[in-house]
Amino acid sequence: MGMEDYGGGQPAQSEVLVVTTNDVPGYQVTQVIGEVFGLTVRSRHLGSQIGAGLKSMIGGELKGLTKTLVATRNQAMERLVEQAMARGANAVLMMRFDVTEAADVGTEVCAYGTAAVINKI
Repeated sequence: MGMEDYGGGQPAQSEVLVVTTNDVPGYQVTQVIGEVFGLTVRSRHLGSQIGAGLKSMIGGELKGLTKTLVATRNQAMERLVEQAMARGANAVLMMRFDVTEAADVGTEVCAYGTAAVINKI
């Protein structure tokens, strides 16, 4: 498995800058648009459930579930960026992830933050 299987984030040429901070050094916030979020819910397939159950008995990383969670977070992030662009933003400030179990059938991942317009100083 490659590094992209275990990580995420924006491509280098993204139209919307997503940061986990209040400010972006060298930029000024000229407009705050408001909260945006990207949400997805993924179920786990039977094979990964069985594999995870067996692996939990002996310990170690659940690589199949890790890959699924990375893909889920990336999809939530893509939806966050789409929402920000649709509202006229070129940045999302204070981005966070929220992850919860959804009725024992899957995992809900929400990427959220504040959509804004920023300009270089």
